Amino acid sequence: MPHKSESENIGFVEPKYYVMPEGEEFVLESGVKLPELKVCYETYGELNERKSNAVLICHALSGDAHAAGFHQGDKKPGWWDDMIGPGKAFDTDKYFVICSNVIGGCKGSSGPNSIDPSTGKPYGLSFPIVSIGDMMNAQKKLLDSLGIKKLLSVCGGSMGGMQALQWAVSYPEAVASCMPIATTYKHSAQQIAFGEVGRQAIMSDPAWNGGDYYEKDHPSAGLAVARMIGHITYMSNESMEKKFGRVLKKEKLGYEFSTEFEVEGYLRYRGDSFVKRFDANSYLYVTKAMDYFDLQEDRKLYHAFKGVKSRFLVIAFSSDWLYPPFQSKEIVKALKMNGIDVTYCEISSDYGHDAFLLEFVEETKLVSHFLERTRKKVEKHK
Repeated sequence: MPHKSESENIGFVEPKYYVMPEGEEFVLESGVKLPELKVCYETYGELNERKSNAVLICHALSGDAHAAGFHQGDKKPGWWDDMIGPGKAFDTDKYFVICSNVIGGCKGSSGPNSIDPSTGKPYGLSFPIVSIGDMMNAQKKLLDSLGIKKLLSVCGGSMGGMQALQWAVSYPEAVASCMPIATTYKHSAQQIAFGEVGRQAIMSDPAWNGGDYYEKDHPSAGLAVARMIGHITYMSNESMEKKFGRVLKKEKLGYEFSTEFEVEGYLRYRGDSFVKRFDANSYLYVTKAMDYFDLQEDRKLYHAFKGVKSRFLVIAFSSDWLYPPFQSKEIVKALKMNGIDVTYCEISSDYGHDAFLLEFVEETKLVSHFLERTRKKVEKHK
Protein backbone atom coordinates (compact mmCIF):
# COMPACT_ATOMS: atom_id res chain seq x y z
CA MET A 1 0.00 0.00 0.00
CA PRO A 2 1.47 3.40 -0.93
CA HIS A 3 2.17 6.00 1.72
CA LYS A 4 -0.54 8.51 2.49
CA SER A 5 -0.53 11.77 0.60
CA GLU A 6 1.29 14.71 2.16
CA SER A 7 -2.00 16.30 3.19
CA GLU A 8 -2.75 13.29 5.38
CA ASN A 9 0.56 13.38 7.20
CA ILE A 10 1.32 15.05 10.52
CA GLY A 11 4.04 17.29 9.12
CA PHE A 12 6.77 18.69 11.36
CA VAL A 13 6.68 18.07 15.09
CA GLU A 14 8.90 18.95 18.02
CA PRO A 15 9.54 17.00 21.21
CA LYS A 16 8.15 18.38 24.47
CA TYR A 17 9.27 17.75 28.03
CA TYR A 18 7.54 17.16 31.33
CA VAL A 19 9.78 18.02 34.27
CA MET A 20 8.60 17.05 37.72
CA PRO A 21 8.08 20.15 39.88
CA GLU A 22 10.89 21.00 42.26
CA GLY A 23 10.36 19.54 45.72
CA GLU A 24 8.53 16.46 44.47
CA GLU A 25 10.06 13.00 44.35
CA PHE A 26 9.28 10.15 42.00
CA VAL A 27 9.14 6.91 43.97
CA LEU A 28 9.98 3.84 41.93
CA GLU A 29 8.41 0.45 42.57
CA SER A 30 11.70 -0.59 44.17
CA GLY A 31 11.15 2.10 46.80
CA VAL A 32 14.06 4.21 45.52
CA LYS A 33 13.27 7.90 45.14
CA LEU A 34 14.30 9.63 41.93
CA PRO A 35 15.14 13.25 42.79
CA GLU A 36 14.46 14.46 39.25
CA LEU A 37 12.05 13.15 36.62
CA LYS A 38 12.06 14.22 33.00
CA VAL A 39 9.77 12.73 30.36
CA CYS A 40 10.18 13.48 26.67
CA TYR A 41 6.94 13.28 24.71
CA GLU A 42 5.19 14.28 21.51
CA THR A 43 1.53 14.99 20.82
CA TYR A 44 -0.52 14.85 17.63
CA GLY A 45 -3.98 16.32 17.14
CA GLU A 46 -5.90 18.48 19.58
CA LEU A 47 -7.23 17.73 23.05
CA ASN A 48 -10.97 18.44 23.17
CA GLU A 49 -12.63 20.59 25.81
CA ARG A 50 -13.77 17.58 27.87
CA LYS A 51 -10.28 16.06 27.57
CA SER A 52 -11.96 12.82 26.62
CA ASN A 53 -10.22 12.05 23.32
CA ALA A 54 -6.70 11.27 24.55
CA VAL A 55 -4.95 8.15 23.27
CA LEU A 56 -1.62 7.04 24.72
CA ILE A 57 0.80 5.18 22.44
CA CYS A 58 3.47 3.14 24.24
CA HIS A 59 6.65 2.33 22.36
CA ALA A 60 8.68 -0.88 22.16
CA LEU A 61 12.26 -1.60 23.30
CA SER A 62 14.11 0.43 20.68
CA GLY A 63 11.39 3.03 20.13
CA ASP A 64 10.98 6.54 21.50
CA ALA A 65 8.53 9.42 21.74
CA HIS A 66 8.84 10.24 18.03
CA ALA A 67 5.95 8.12 16.77
CA ALA A 68 4.76 10.25 13.83
CA GLY A 69 5.58 13.25 11.69
CA PHE A 70 9.02 14.65 10.94
CA HIS A 71 11.63 16.41 13.00
CA GLN A 72 13.46 19.18 11.15
CA GLY A 73 16.12 17.56 8.97
CA ASP A 74 14.63 14.07 9.16
CA LYS A 75 14.46 11.94 6.05
CA LYS A 76 12.14 9.42 7.67
CA PRO A 77 9.04 10.05 9.80
CA GLY A 78 8.32 8.65 13.28
CA TRP A 79 8.25 4.91 13.86
CA TRP A 80 4.43 4.52 13.55
CA ASP A 81 3.71 7.31 11.07
CA ASP A 82 1.60 4.99 8.92
CA MET A 83 -0.83 4.65 11.83
CA ILE A 84 -1.01 8.19 13.24
CA GLY A 85 -2.41 11.22 11.42
CA PRO A 86 -5.53 12.62 9.75
CA GLY A 87 -7.66 9.78 8.41
CA LYS A 88 -5.29 7.11 9.72
CA ALA A 89 -5.92 4.48 12.39
CA PHE A 90 -5.27 6.99 15.17
CA ASP A 91 -7.11 9.78 13.41
CA THR A 92 -5.70 13.07 14.65
CA ASP A 93 -8.82 14.87 13.39
CA LYS A 94 -10.64 13.00 16.18
CA TYR A 95 -8.06 12.01 18.77
CA PHE A 96 -5.31 13.62 20.79
CA VAL A 97 -2.43 11.17 20.52
CA ILE A 98 0.44 11.15 23.02
CA CYS A 99 3.66 9.16 22.91
CA SER A 100 6.40 9.45 25.53
CA ASN A 101 9.89 8.03 25.85
CA VAL A 102 10.03 5.54 28.73
CA ILE A 103 12.12 6.27 31.81
CA GLY A 104 15.25 4.16 31.71
CA GLY A 105 15.38 5.01 28.00
CA CYS A 106 17.83 7.31 26.30
CA LYS A 107 15.84 9.62 24.04
CA GLY A 108 15.07 12.52 26.35
CA SER A 109 13.53 10.87 29.43
CA SER A 110 15.35 10.16 32.68
CA GLY A 111 17.69 7.20 32.31
CA PRO A 112 21.27 5.98 32.76
CA ASN A 113 22.62 8.64 30.38
CA SER A 114 20.90 11.46 32.33
CA ILE A 115 22.97 13.71 34.57
CA ASP A 116 23.00 12.74 38.24
CA PRO A 117 22.48 16.06 40.10
CA SER A 118 24.65 14.83 42.98
CA THR A 119 27.72 14.26 40.78
CA GLY A 120 27.17 16.33 37.66
CA LYS A 121 27.96 13.25 35.57
CA PRO A 122 25.80 10.65 33.80
CA TYR A 123 24.24 8.12 36.19
CA GLY A 124 25.45 5.02 34.36
CA LEU A 125 24.71 1.95 36.49
CA SER A 126 23.98 4.12 39.53
CA PHE A 127 20.61 4.93 37.93
CA PRO A 128 18.03 2.91 39.89
CA ILE A 129 16.40 -0.17 38.43
CA VAL A 130 13.15 0.56 36.58
CA SER A 131 10.09 -1.56 35.86
CA ILE A 132 7.24 -1.50 33.36
CA GLY A 133 5.16 -0.13 36.23
CA ASP A 134 7.62 2.72 36.71
CA MET A 135 7.39 3.55 33.01
CA MET A 136 3.60 3.68 33.34
CA ASN A 137 3.69 5.81 36.50
CA ALA A 138 5.97 8.32 34.77
CA GLN A 139 3.41 8.49 31.96
CA LYS A 140 0.72 9.04 34.60
CA LYS A 141 2.66 12.05 35.92
CA LEU A 142 2.78 13.43 32.38
CA LEU A 143 -0.95 12.92 31.81
CA ASP A 144 -1.78 14.52 35.17
CA SER A 145 0.22 17.58 34.11
CA LEU A 146 -1.89 17.76 30.94
CA GLY A 147 -5.11 17.53 32.95
CA ILE A 148 -6.07 14.18 31.42
CA LYS A 149 -7.91 12.06 33.97
CA LYS A 150 -9.07 9.29 31.66
CA LEU A 151 -7.63 7.87 28.45
CA LEU A 152 -9.92 6.93 25.63
CA SER A 153 -7.37 4.22 24.86
CA VAL A 154 -3.86 3.02 25.59
CA CYS A 155 -2.09 1.06 22.88
CA GLY A 156 1.31 -0.45 22.24
CA GLY A 157 3.17 -3.26 20.54
CA SER A 158 5.74 -5.58 22.14
CA MET A 159 7.05 -3.79 25.27
CA GLY A 160 4.44 -1.13 24.53
CA GLY A 161 1.78 -3.81 24.92
CA MET A 162 3.15 -4.64 28.37
CA GLN A 163 2.74 -0.99 29.36
CA ALA A 164 -0.80 -0.96 27.97
CA LEU A 165 -1.72 -4.05 30.02
CA GLN A 166 -0.16 -2.52 33.13
CA TRP A 167 -2.22 0.65 32.63
CA ALA A 168 -5.50 -1.31 32.45
CA VAL A 169 -4.62 -3.26 35.61
CA SER A 170 -3.13 -0.43 37.69
CA TYR A 171 -5.50 2.40 36.75
CA PRO A 172 -8.82 0.75 35.80
CA GLU A 173 -10.78 3.98 36.22
CA ALA A 174 -8.40 5.90 33.96
CA VAL A 175 -8.54 3.69 30.85
CA ALA A 176 -11.63 3.26 28.67
CA SER A 177 -9.99 0.81 26.28
CA CYS A 178 -6.74 -1.09 25.84
CA MET A 179 -5.00 -2.43 22.72
CA PRO A 180 -2.06 -4.73 23.48
CA ILE A 181 -0.39 -5.83 20.24
CA ALA A 182 2.15 -8.65 19.71
CA THR A 183 2.91 -8.87 23.41
CA THR A 184 2.73 -11.03 26.52
CA TYR A 185 1.78 -10.82 30.19
CA LYS A 186 5.21 -12.20 31.22
CA HIS A 187 8.40 -13.34 29.54
CA SER A 188 9.02 -17.04 29.05
CA ALA A 189 12.42 -18.58 29.79
CA GLN A 190 13.24 -18.39 26.06
CA GLN A 191 12.36 -14.70 25.88
CA ILE A 192 14.52 -13.99 28.94
CA ALA A 193 17.32 -15.98 27.33
CA PHE A 194 17.34 -13.82 24.19
CA GLY A 195 17.52 -10.70 26.33
CA GLU A 196 20.39 -12.08 28.37
CA VAL A 197 22.48 -12.92 25.29
CA GLY A 198 22.08 -9.31 24.14
CA ARG A 199 23.08 -7.98 27.54
CA GLN A 200 26.11 -10.25 27.67
CA ALA A 201 27.20 -8.99 24.25
CA ILE A 202 27.21 -5.44 25.64
CA MET A 203 28.87 -6.25 28.96
CA SER A 204 31.56 -8.35 27.22
CA ASP A 205 32.67 -5.32 25.23
CA PRO A 206 35.76 -3.93 27.06
CA ALA A 207 34.55 -0.40 26.28
CA TRP A 208 31.45 -0.98 28.43
CA ASN A 209 33.70 -0.47 31.48
CA GLY A 210 31.06 -1.38 34.05
CA GLY A 211 28.66 1.13 32.52
CA ASP A 212 31.07 4.06 32.91
CA TYR A 213 31.84 4.96 29.29
CA TYR A 214 30.11 8.28 28.64
CA GLU A 215 33.29 10.32 28.39
CA LYS A 216 35.15 7.50 26.63
CA ASP A 217 34.65 5.09 23.75
CA HIS A 218 31.16 3.61 23.84
CA PRO A 219 30.63 -0.18 23.70
CA SER A 220 29.45 0.08 20.10
CA ALA A 221 30.57 -3.41 19.06
CA GLY A 222 28.68 -5.09 21.90
CA LEU A 223 25.54 -3.03 21.37
CA ALA A 224 25.62 -3.76 17.63
CA VAL A 225 25.75 -7.50 18.30
CA ALA A 226 22.88 -7.19 20.79
CA ARG A 227 20.82 -5.45 18.12
CA MET A 228 21.70 -8.10 15.54
CA ILE A 229 20.54 -10.85 17.91
CA GLY A 230 17.35 -8.97 18.64
CA HIS A 231 16.63 -8.30 15.00
CA ILE A 232 16.79 -11.99 14.15
CA THR A 233 13.96 -12.57 16.64
CA TYR A 234 11.92 -9.73 15.15
CA MET A 235 11.80 -11.34 11.71
CA SER A 236 10.46 -14.73 10.64
CA ASN A 237 12.06 -17.51 8.64
CA GLU A 238 9.66 -16.70 5.80
CA SER A 239 10.47 -12.99 5.73
CA MET A 240 14.21 -13.62 5.86
CA GLU A 241 13.98 -16.20 3.09
CA LYS A 242 11.99 -13.85 0.86
CA LYS A 243 14.23 -10.87 1.53
CA PHE A 244 17.65 -12.55 1.49
CA GLY A 245 17.54 -16.28 0.81
CA ARG A 246 21.10 -17.48 0.32
CA VAL A 247 22.13 -14.60 -1.93
CA LEU A 248 25.87 -13.97 -1.85
CA LYS A 249 27.49 -10.55 -2.00
CA LYS A 250 30.65 -11.82 -3.73
CA GLU A 251 31.61 -14.49 -6.26
CA LYS A 252 34.81 -15.85 -4.70
CA LEU A 253 34.33 -17.45 -1.31
CA GLY A 254 36.90 -17.43 1.46
CA TYR A 255 37.34 -17.32 5.19
CA GLU A 256 37.95 -13.62 5.60
CA PHE A 257 34.72 -13.56 7.64
CA SER A 258 33.49 -10.50 5.81
CA THR A 259 29.83 -10.06 4.92
CA GLU A 260 29.47 -12.78 2.30
CA PHE A 261 25.71 -13.35 2.47
CA GLU A 262 23.14 -10.59 2.00
CA VAL A 263 21.56 -11.40 5.36
CA GLU A 264 24.93 -10.87 7.08
CA GLY A 265 25.28 -7.44 5.52
CA TYR A 266 21.75 -6.54 6.56
CA LEU A 267 22.33 -7.52 10.19
CA ARG A 268 25.59 -5.58 10.36
CA TYR A 269 23.87 -2.54 8.89
CA ARG A 270 21.11 -2.82 11.50
CA GLY A 271 23.64 -3.14 14.29
CA ASP A 272 25.82 -0.26 13.11
CA SER A 273 22.88 2.11 12.63
CA PHE A 274 21.41 1.24 16.03
CA VAL A 275 24.49 2.28 17.99
CA LYS A 276 24.20 5.78 16.55
CA ARG A 277 20.86 6.35 18.25
CA PHE A 278 20.71 4.18 21.37
CA ASP A 279 22.53 3.96 24.69
CA ALA A 280 24.02 0.62 25.75
CA ASN A 281 23.09 1.02 29.43
CA SER A 282 19.51 1.83 28.48
CA TYR A 283 19.43 -1.41 26.49
CA LEU A 284 20.42 -3.27 29.67
CA TYR A 285 17.85 -1.48 31.81
CA VAL A 286 14.91 -1.73 29.44
CA THR A 287 15.44 -5.39 28.55
CA LYS A 288 15.63 -6.21 32.28
CA ALA A 289 12.38 -4.31 32.87
CA MET A 290 10.75 -6.51 30.24
CA ASP A 291 12.12 -9.66 31.88
CA TYR A 292 10.87 -8.56 35.31
CA PHE A 293 7.37 -7.80 34.00
CA ASP A 294 4.88 -10.37 35.30
CA LEU A 295 1.20 -9.53 35.59
CA GLN A 296 0.44 -13.00 36.86
CA GLU A 297 2.96 -13.12 39.73
CA ASP A 298 2.06 -15.96 42.14
CA ARG A 299 -1.59 -16.27 41.13
CA LYS A 300 -3.80 -17.38 38.28
CA LEU A 301 -3.67 -14.95 35.38
CA TYR A 302 -7.40 -14.21 35.50
CA HIS A 303 -6.94 -12.85 39.04
CA ALA A 304 -4.64 -10.16 37.62
CA PHE A 305 -7.51 -8.76 35.56
CA LYS A 306 -10.09 -8.59 38.34
CA GLY A 307 -11.35 -5.04 38.60
CA VAL A 308 -10.25 -4.12 35.08
CA LYS A 309 -12.86 -1.91 33.39
CA SER A 310 -11.37 -1.37 29.94
CA ARG A 311 -12.63 -2.98 26.78
CA PHE A 312 -9.89 -4.74 24.85
CA LEU A 313 -8.65 -5.32 21.33
CA VAL A 314 -5.85 -7.91 21.40
CA ILE A 315 -3.85 -8.32 18.17
CA ALA A 316 -1.29 -11.02 17.36
CA PHE A 317 0.52 -12.10 14.19
CA SER A 318 0.70 -15.61 12.80
CA SER A 319 4.48 -15.69 12.19
CA ASP A 320 5.55 -13.91 15.38
CA TRP A 321 7.78 -16.42 17.17
CA LEU A 322 9.19 -13.93 19.67
CA TYR A 323 5.73 -13.22 21.12
CA PRO A 324 3.70 -16.04 19.59
CA PRO A 325 -0.10 -15.81 19.31
CA PHE A 326 -0.67 -18.35 22.08
CA GLN A 327 0.56 -15.77 24.60
CA SER A 328 -2.03 -13.28 23.38
CA LYS A 329 -4.70 -15.98 23.55
CA GLU A 330 -3.82 -16.59 27.21
CA ILE A 331 -4.50 -12.89 27.88
CA VAL A 332 -7.80 -13.11 26.01
CA LYS A 333 -8.87 -16.20 27.97
CA ALA A 334 -8.10 -14.51 31.29
CA LEU A 335 -10.05 -11.40 30.25
CA LYS A 336 -13.05 -13.48 29.17
CA MET A 337 -13.01 -15.34 32.50
CA ASN A 338 -13.60 -11.93 34.10
CA GLY A 339 -16.45 -11.10 31.72
CA ILE A 340 -14.42 -8.30 30.14
CA ASP A 341 -15.34 -7.08 26.65
CA VAL A 342 -12.46 -8.37 24.49
CA THR A 343 -11.93 -8.88 20.77
CA TYR A 344 -9.03 -11.03 19.56
CA CYS A 345 -7.61 -10.76 16.06
CA GLU A 346 -4.73 -12.78 14.65
CA ILE A 347 -3.37 -11.24 11.47
CA SER A 348 -1.82 -13.57 8.92
CA SER A 349 1.63 -12.18 8.14
CA ASP A 350 5.10 -13.36 7.13
CA TYR A 351 6.85 -10.43 8.83
CA GLY A 352 7.27 -12.07 12.24
CA HIS A 353 7.31 -9.83 15.32
CA ASP A 354 8.04 -6.78 13.16
CA ALA A 355 4.55 -7.17 11.69
CA PHE A 356 3.10 -4.72 14.22
CA LEU A 357 5.22 -2.02 12.57
CA LEU A 358 4.48 -3.12 9.01
CA GLU A 359 0.97 -4.54 8.69
CA PHE A 360 -0.65 -1.13 8.99
CA VAL A 361 -3.41 -1.81 6.45
CA GLU A 362 -4.96 -4.60 8.53
CA GLU A 363 -4.18 -2.87 11.81
CA THR A 364 -5.82 0.33 10.58
CA LYS A 365 -9.12 -1.46 9.92
CA LEU A 366 -9.13 -3.06 13.35
CA VAL A 367 -7.92 -0.07 15.36
CA SER A 368 -10.05 2.59 13.67
CA HIS A 369 -13.28 0.61 14.14
CA PHE A 370 -12.41 -0.29 17.73
CA LEU A 371 -11.60 3.31 18.63
CA GLU A 372 -14.77 4.61 17.00
CA ARG A 373 -16.91 2.14 18.93
CA THR A 374 -15.12 3.06 22.14
CA ARG A 375 -15.59 6.78 21.48
CA LYS A 376 -19.31 6.34 20.92
CA LYS A 377 -19.66 4.19 24.01
CA VAL A 378 -17.84 6.76 26.14
CA GLU A 379 -19.96 9.63 24.79
CA LYS A 380 -23.15 7.65 25.37
CA HIS A 381 -22.37 7.31 29.05
CA LYS A 382 -21.49 10.98 29.56
